[in-house]
Amino acid sequence: MKKILLLLLTCSAPLAAEEPARPATCTYDVYNWNVHKKQAVNQKKVSHPYSGLTAEEKDPGSGCTVCLEDQKLVKAGGLEPFLACSKIADKLQAVLERLLKEGEPVLEVTGYRPGRTKNPLVGGNRTGFSNHAYGAAVDINRSKNGLYDHCPKFGPGCRLIQGGAWKPGGRGALTKDSKITRAMRAAGFKWGGEIEGGQKDFMHFSVSGY
Repeated sequence: MKKILLLLLTCSAPLAAEEPARPATCTYDVYNWNVHKKQAVNQKKVSHPYSGLTAEEKDPGSGCTVCLEDQKLVKAGGLEPFLACSKIADKLQAVLERLLKEGEPVLEVTGYRPGRTKNPLVGGNRTGFSNHAYGAAVDINRSKNGLYDHCPKFGPGCRLIQGGAWKPGGRGALTKDSKITRAMRAAGFKWGGEIEGGQKDFMHFSVSGY
């Protein structure tokens, strides 16, 4: 009788959630950003077994990777669909859909870009993967929220290097108190407008840092 009861308890116990199967391969198109030419160089396709992921191909903060196989298509409202890390894609889609339904000016979003766009520099080429390379970051309203350098605090000395000029108060411009920024922050994303140091990236949101 005890054996039968034990068998029934074992059979009725809830099954543990299964981990998603790992893909067989890791593929992505990569490039280096050249700071002198101000363009992408050394473009190539990478493909290798997923089991051979290197340390730099996986973001330790988010667990996202540079692999196309680990990205998911995000479709929110009338926005152009974009790819983001599958670990954050559903959460990202939910917050964007809510903002759009509330009439917030989410005009454009870009996500996954597997490029080497961070330092260190080697011969003018950046060699580090950015958070975008892992699909762990998005740019919102790039045309209204630029990336600036020489900018410890925003002012006339800041130099616009990417995106559109930042004009607080304009439609689609992001500030620390704007509803879009507050909603993204509540969802676990850090805002690039609050970067400490010489850069301010007003379009940028990332789960694992700036």
